[in-house]
Amino acid sequence: MTPPISPQPLTFWRRGQTVTLDQVPPDRTLLEVLREDLACTGTKEGCGEGDCGACTVVLGEAVNGKLHYKAINSCIRLAHSVQGMAVWTTEDLVSAQGELHPAQEALVQCHGSQCGFCTPGFVMSLFGMYQNSRGQPIDRAQAAADLSGNLCRCTGYRPLLDAAQQMGDLPLPAGCAVDEAGVVAALERLPSPAMQAYLRPTTLASLLQARSANPQAQVVAGCTDVGLWVNKMHKRFAQVLDVTAAEELRRVETYPHHIAIGAAVSLHEACGALVSERPQLKTFAQRFAGLPIRNSGTLGGNVANGSPIGDSMPLLMALGASVVLMRWDAKRHRVVHRELRLEDLYAGYRTNVMKADELLCWIKVPRRGEGEFLRVYKISKRFDEDISAVCLAIRMTLDGGKVHTISIGAGGVAATPVRARQTEAALLGQAWNADTVMAAAAALRAEFQPISDMRASAAYRQTVLGNLLQRFWLESQGLQAINLESVSMEALA
Repeated sequence: MTPPISPQPLTFWRRGQTVTLDQVPPDRTLLEVLREDLACTGTKEGCGEGDCGACTVVLGEAVNGKLHYKAINSCIRLAHSVQGMAVWTTEDLVSAQGELHPAQEALVQCHGSQCGFCTPGFVMSLFGMYQNSRGQPIDRAQAAADLSGNLCRCTGYRPLLDAAQQMGDLPLPAGCAVDEAGVVAALERLPSPAMQAYLRPTTLASLLQARSANPQAQVVAGCTDVGLWVNKMHKRFAQVLDVTAAEELRRVETYPHHIAIGAAVSLHEACGALVSERPQLKTFAQRFAGLPIRNSGTLGGNVANGSPIGDSMPLLMALGASVVLMRWDAKRHRVVHRELRLEDLYAGYRTNVMKADELLCWIKVPRRGEGEFLRVYKISKRFDEDISAVCLAIRMTLDGGKVHTISIGAGGVAATPVRARQTEAALLGQAWNADTVMAAAAALRAEFQPISDMRASAAYRQTVLGNLLQRFWLESQGLQAINLESVSMEALA
């Protein structure tokens, strides 16, 4: 029986005024609110799963007195998650006098709109890019990376990339400029409705207390997977607990031996922290998902969700990451915690060892060690915006030509993300040479019994596992031109 759904008020800022909707269910998406309640039909529904970008809108959030912009997919974003924020849709960019914003004008001048269905989403991604560039030029590589979450079915990417580079050179009509100080002031004045069905506590203690009092509530941290459950599986949630407003969990903290990433830190910011420590992860971070997904989703949510094809877990396992689980102890009136190695979090397919009143609050990632050689490989049908068939991450150090430390994380080959313990044992202490690698590749292929599905066959996955270990060996010997990272699309044109 479907539980009764209790709507509650939703308030956000749009077009220079406060928007308040009185009866918004906790599981209603932002796209539904925009199109059906506010008649913002410029925002399109394409795939309904955050894959195509037609539904892209831009959110503005006041952080330390400044406005931060994020392009996000409205189709899988729960509406109440934008409480107290500013929202821009494609209808909001034109001035009152009908003048186009540079993001729109550049598309016109560069002939970037073809059939037109994807155009509003591209406009909003360009708008977010424009606002975040702060007047600095946008190079083509950055434009391609930031637009990777928007798909054009007419294959018109060249003029779209041209528009991204050209819009900064166009004049900004006064009526199209964002009064950032005014928006921040307006956001600070927005009322905070009573939280009943959609809970979004602003402190860690209140979040854990809410979890203790409402263990049946659906936990969200960006909604990039829960939004799919709503759209594709037609799941309903009478109560939702959103972790992303807890101030303590919105930080990345750096310590001498590790960095701690809060569960409310977006994937984009979390990937940035990992890349700053290990620059070789940049391409993997961009391939993890398109920017709108990385802007909404969180690393904590990806890890807690525990999908066997989630890309972050193999990497984090290879890095030796651990997770901090927290709960509210009502008897002692305080927060208590425990720490687990990441691989010990999972009990089975999409199940974990967390108690009903526990939340995953922090991910601790060891700092880069001396002599570390690290690679992570994502194998998917599309280079961008696709889920892995296989993900393999390997971290190794050598001592005297022998494998001193080795850790291997794998995804897409078992019911959970896993450590390749048997293969690690086959490598540890062995001479790092072609014979050792050949034997370890055979061990890696035999260690898991993957399934066949729409992404790949079991035999393909097993073959690829061994091949990726051999690629790792070749790269450790200095060979570079064996992966897509070293390929220039311009050179191939």
